[in-house]
Amino acid sequence: MSELASESSAQGAGARGHRTSEVAPRNARHVVVVGYGMAGSRLAEEIRRRDRAGERVSVTVIGEEPHAAYNRVLLSSVVAGTMTAESTRLHDEDWAQAHGIDLRLGVSVTAIDREARTVALSDGGELSYDALVLATGSRAWVPPTEGLRTDSGALAAGVATFRDLADCAAILDKARPGAPVAVLGGGLLGLEAARGLAGRGSLVTVVHPAGHIMERQLDPAAGAVLAKALAAHGIEFRVGRLAARYMPGDGLKLDDGSHVPADLVVVSAGVRAETTLAASIGLTVEQGIVIDDALRTNDPRIHAIGDCAQHPGTVSGLVQPAWEQAEVLADLLTGENPSSRYRGTPVVTRLKARDVDLAALGEVHTEVDSPDAEVLCLHDPARGRYAKLVLREDRVTGAIVIGAPDAAATITQLYDAKSPAPTDRLALLLGRALPSVGAVASSPADLPASAVVCRCNTVTKGQLVKAWRAGAVEVADLAKATRATTGCGGCGDAVRGIADWLARA
Repeated sequence: MSELASESSAQGAGARGHRTSEVAPRNARHVVVVGYGMAGSRLAEEIRRRDRAGERVSVTVIGEEPHAAYNRVLLSSVVAGTMTAESTRLHDEDWAQAHGIDLRLGVSVTAIDREARTVALSDGGELSYDALVLATGSRAWVPPTEGLRTDSGALAAGVATFRDLADCAAILDKARPGAPVAVLGGGLLGLEAARGLAGRGSLVTVVHPAGHIMERQLDPAAGAVLAKALAAHGIEFRVGRLAARYMPGDGLKLDDGSHVPADLVVVSAGVRAETTLAASIGLTVEQGIVIDDALRTNDPRIHAIGDCAQHPGTVSGLVQPAWEQAEVLADLLTGENPSSRYRGTPVVTRLKARDVDLAALGEVHTEVDSPDAEVLCLHDPARGRYAKLVLREDRVTGAIVIGAPDAAATITQLYDAKSPAPTDRLALLLGRALPSVGAVASSPADLPASAVVCRCNTVTKGQLVKAWRAGAVEVADLAKATRATTGCGGCGDAVRGIADWLARA
């Protein structure tokens, strides 16, 4: 390993934050991870799980933000006030030192020399690498609506994006109970932000250009049911409309001439993979940094994972693909499993909004009259329920479930396991066909050991039982031992139900 890999320069306080530097064995390969978000931090964890003493791999992680990694999935809970910023942290302050990780906070990469295999840093430092991992994530996209940005390119007063903890702080600083707020974007993140702000007492209007909300994950009927459910919590919708102009202190003028009052505009109109650094050094970039099943770019010494990466087997923006990629790459970088490959992640989308339960997976846009698929629908808008099930060769290949958490859990189990669906399709739509993760608190004994309880981390009931028997008897201990509940948090009740059942048994 080059001496550059363990160079140590003085660090200032404040923005440069915490840094840990450990001298690794001379024969250890040096891996530099650019990005200390959910993907980068998980990769460092997985490497240390396989190489605890750092004998095979030394790790340096470069984090542009000045604080520890945090769970972006939980940002809507911060806006809603149900969680604090501190409670979203993925690591304690001493995590890096305790695990022999050289962590650089408040530092960015300014240049990469592929031939010399060096990385230049914004603090003047330079690192050599044997393997480089780009985990640069994505950035919020701001539409070219007049007035959203100033002439200098900065966001105008009263405008905030919704992407990181700094955005949450800006939103909470500007949002006031009883004051009007406009949310640009009726996708997953936009709706989570809208529900959180409505829960704080803001008067929220969602402006969305498509004909219905969450059009990528929902069909029009499901979109209408979801909009009605959210409207019951005080959220108004302007769908099929574009914001034409933002007027600070007044609000938005829409493309049909109508007006949406807003003291604050939250922009959640989508994200773009952060590929600037990759493109600058000649890596292949399309919608993201193109990678193969070994997470390699067109330079075999440079890998990419998470939101910045483009793999044909998944979509960006979700935590589960990033964490599965981190596991595969850790296998390869440590030599633990040289044959490990990432084959893609089946997508299950969940809306994390209080009092609203939604799951969408696989083929959501297959029509009811499709000639080559079995499609069933249950449409109950008066009660805020909608269920659509798509089957091929008796297997679940797609579903939309709103307002029926037991059905969602059972259908997701069948989808993950690729198991044959029960013949009573109506019972399946109602969540009564099989014991489900959603109903685990009342019937955990009937749940098979192979059932996936925490989908984000692929934790099964059997793994939870094993961890409990090894001494992890509290939910927090189970989370530490298995990582269950540390993703989107949606499995919290199920994990608690299993822990209670084991305690009683």
